[in-house]
Amino acid sequence: QVQLAESGGGSVQAGGSLRLSCRASKNIYSGYCLAWFRQAPGKEREGVATIDTYGRATYVDSVKGRFTISKGDARNTLYLQMNSLEPEDTAMYYCAAAPRWVGATDRLRALAYTYWGQGTQVTVSS
Repeated sequence: QVQLAESGGGSVQAGGSLRLSCRASKNIYSGYCLAWFRQAPGKEREGVATIDTYGRATYVDSVKGRFTISKGDARNTLYLQMNSLEPEDTAMYYCAAAPRWVGATDRLRALAYTYWGQGTQVTVSS
């Protein structure tokens, strides 16, 4: 079992930045695929960014060039740096972990992930 806890959400104006953090209860770097998802009211959960064991990142097209997923020096922390935020980025953001290799075509799919945090709210005003 892995417990995940997100932090760093908040309210910002369009064009601003936020850095989300996800702290895990154990080492999640070896053998895990990690990801950030988001869900806006009335919409399905959407994969935003993923990073695999080797550090290779994948992004949904709408955040490419603005968001960066990374792992911290401690082996239990995941980050999402969000720049040039837009009102369309407003959502609850969740970190997720899969204790297995996840194929490239599945990495942005919620069903591929086993462990989830409770979420942190991001609100971007125009």
